[in-house]
Amino acid sequence: MASSADLTTGNPESGSSPDPARRGRVRLRRTAVMAVPAVGALAGLAILTAQGALGVSFFISGMPFTVTAKSLDGTGFEQFGALDHMIKDSPNAGDTGGDVLVVTSAIKSATLDSLCQSVDLGGTNLLIKAGSGSSKVQATDLTTDSTQLTGDAAFKNIEIGNDASQLDKAGVKGPAGVFSQQSDTVHIDNLRQTNYATTAGVFKLPGLKLSFSDSGC
Repeated sequence: MASSADLTTGNPESGSSPDPARRGRVRLRRTAVMAVPAVGALAGLAILTAQGALGVSFFISGMPFTVTAKSLDGTGFEQFGALDHMIKDSPNAGDTGGDVLVVTSAIKSATLDSLCQSVDLGGTNLLIKAGSGSSKVQATDLTTDSTQLTGDAAFKNIEIGNDASQLDKAGVKGPAGVFSQQSDTVHIDNLRQTNYATTAGVFKLPGLKLSFSDSGC
């Protein structure tokens, strides 16, 4: 999460004015609002990320990767806004200042049919596939940080508008005051995500195939 030093725009006693680019980044951290293309049934989810939060507990590389699946079935689903951070002076920071606004999706237990994951390495793609046979991919305590998530979704007992710090379906809590949603179960067909981070307590990948390819997922 952003420290008090991160939010300092200048020394009021010195009378100096902050650098414009720095001031722009601070304004983004304080007031950024994004429209989330949240899975099918939800037209849009407005998320205030004023405080910022790490959806996962590590610095991201800043290289996005694509994840697709024919279907996902999950028990214990949560979703809220977050702010992920790259290392200082990351070569992938571009004009972001090293911060990426993401949607954190947490699922207590998930089953994925025909998982595909790819990352563009510049001229070639690292491709990982699993779970296309009778045995499907299984994950517990699955967390993904995404900038895009699409599919055809159905939720059971969904709650929209929760304070992210009070979520209790997947065991993950977001920052206080941040808009969120959760449900008992989620089913998504034709899942497609652009992710910056993924963690899982257990990740079982039957029929795992790793290769390089001219095309991604």
